[in-house]
Amino acid sequence: MDAVHSGLIADMGPERWQTLCTIAAFMNANGECYPTQYMIADRLKVKRETANRRIKSLCEYRWNGKPLVVKEQVRKTETQQWDNVRYTILPVSHLAIFGHVT
Repeated sequence: MDAVHSGLIADMGPERWQTLCTIAAFMNANGECYPTQYMIADRLKVKRETANRRIKSLCEYRWNGKPLVVKEQVRKTETQQWDNVRYTILPVSHLAIFGHVT
């Protein structure tokens, strides 16, 4: 509700909002999400390249000067190879899971 009443959804637009909600569907209690671009694209019913563009736009977006999502490429500790990207949904997003806002 806060995202609606604060004007966040109107400001960020439908593509960023859909992308945020799709990524957040994979969120754990700490706000961390590990979906692949293919998983995001599948849920949004778009091509992977389109999902990548939308993710980039979302990660660059700022609400009151703050990001809603932080994207971090993670390395596997034992091999130092790149692992899945970690997206962290921040509290400013107003998204709640497990009974509290992340």
